[in-house]
Amino acid sequence: LIGATTENPSFEVISPLLSRCQVYILNPLDKKELLQLIESAIKRDIILKTKNIVVKEERAILRYSGGDARKLLNVIELIVNSTENEKIEINDKTVTECLQKNLATYDKSGDMHYDIISAFIKSVRGSDPDAALYWLARMIEGGEDVKFIARRLLILAVEDIGLANPNALLIAQSTFDAVHQIGYPESRIILSECTIYLATSPKSNSAYMAIEKAQMMVRKTGDLPVPLHLRNAPTKLMKELEYGKDYKYAHSFEDNFTEQEFLPEEIKNEKFYIPGKNQQEQKILERLKIWWGKRFGQPT
Repeated sequence: LIGATTENPSFEVISPLLSRCQVYILNPLDKKELLQLIESAIKRDIILKTKNIVVKEERAILRYSGGDARKLLNVIELIVNSTENEKIEINDKTVTECLQKNLATYDKSGDMHYDIISAFIKSVRGSDPDAALYWLARMIEGGEDVKFIARRLLILAVEDIGLANPNALLIAQSTFDAVHQIGYPESRIILSECTIYLATSPKSNSAYMAIEKAQMMVRKTGDLPVPLHLRNAPTKLMKELEYGKDYKYAHSFEDNFTEQEFLPEEIKNEKFYIPGKNQQEQKILERLKIWWGKRFGQPT
């Protein structure tokens, strides 16, 4: 049994079946191979060989095909079917007009979808606004759902900009809300503004790394008991059991802070949040030093 698909089998084929299959990747055809395919189709296809087809320019048709033989043949068929002239000339202008601006190869349900969004995310993370805008344009021209792009910007704001610029989350959230009210073409400007803002913002993944470490600790240590002084004590019995005893209410102290232990005894020395080297988090670090002293180092 032989099967062919344009989808990624890792996502679309169930694991038990995939484990019993040999998977072969068909790579995109290069320019020489595509030109050979055009020549072969014109000479050998049962319908095309009856037509007087002349290829004057191939740049547009090769660009649209993206190395995909199926797309290439579909374009030729579309051009042939769209004209009644005895002589059919294939050039960049006729291809572009025939495809009505659909030159951007973007399959919203295939690998290209994931590849382009991946390139977009990595360009923003890498602080390259020009590359980020290019991949954004690819998605827009390909008809990507505006809400999908806005969701990715939200994730970028918290995962890659984070505490280095907390306003990034506000901008991304405003973008998400705005594109729900304004569709294309105006929403592209909103997406562009947010993309540039995020790409040019200082970056930090400290919040992401902090919760990763904390979750790993929970999985490693299990359900450690809550220290007695932190427990809720709504009943007389709970108070008799010393729930909440010796808890220090921060607002009763100078600067609304007093040092006490909040972690379970077994992990009381663990640190999950490591402030980034950016200006914003260095201010946070200085504040932590003032509060916690040697735990975060002495203030400068």
